Amino acid sequence: MSTRPTLTIIGCGKLGRTLARLWQMNGCVVIHDVLNTSVESGEQATQFIGAGTAVARFADLRSADIVLIATPDDHVGACCEAIAQTRCITSGTIVFHCSGALPAAVLQSARERSAAVASVHPVRSFAMPEKVIREFAGTYCGVEGDRRALEVLRPLFAAIGAGFVEIDPAQKVLYHAAAVFASNYLVTLLDTAMQTYGEAGVPPDVALKMMAPLVRETMENVLQIGPEHALTGPIARDDVATVLRQYRDVKRWNKRYGALYKKLGKVTAALARRGRRK
Repeated sequence: MSTRPTLTIIGCGKLGRTLARLWQMNGCVVIHDVLNTSVESGEQATQFIGAGTAVARFADLRSADIVLIATPDDHVGACCEAIAQTRCITSGTIVFHCSGALPAAVLQSARERSAAVASVHPVRSFAMPEKVIREFAGTYCGVEGDRRALEVLRPLFAAIGAGFVEIDPAQKVLYHAAAVFASNYLVTLLDTAMQTYGEAGVPPDVALKMMAPLVRETMENVLQIGPEHALTGPIARDDVATVLRQYRDVKRWNKRYGALYKKLGKVTAALARRGRRK
């Protein structure tokens, strides 16, 4: 493999183009081909990256040192099978995906072509690529796969400020569920708070401003002192009457949110008890 390995990307959305641009900016790789669902989408990705060639078909892919499959999870296996039938993969190729839920073994068709495979999952949201590019340094990546693949990928990710944490493939689903709790469900919970503020007569734009310091301070407290010590509010104070009044009012307005409040209340009560024991 050359000093600057060639990189081809299949499914170059927000994650793929963010990583590619970081590597391009740092002179880590030579971007080869980008294959998206349309040539237009591929060209938008190459423009964002500042390098690469958008291609229309798997058959158009040139051989590459590294292939990143950054499609949605449901398409990773099929895309790997497709590229395994092309000249893109040789015995020295590294093929990896960035799914947090799928094991590297889903790339078995590439491994059968003598490629080394891996999974590298950056633990962060890529909703705003430009912001991620500025702040990517310090990102942890859950990794597993063939040692040869990880030995090649580790310095590339280290060059853009990321660190590797090895994950047991058998626990991959639980590992990714943790990220869903920390990110996706947090968004859902904050939306629930906004809807509840709205029912209380607070406009959405004002609700966001009201929530901002509370959310930021809570997050910082959790990260600095741990969840047991960061917990505040009526459950932490053992203010049962207040909790019951809130539950009844929320349930009266919205049964689904009421059920959520009750379930979260039970889990939070257990967290509060854990904190009191420390």
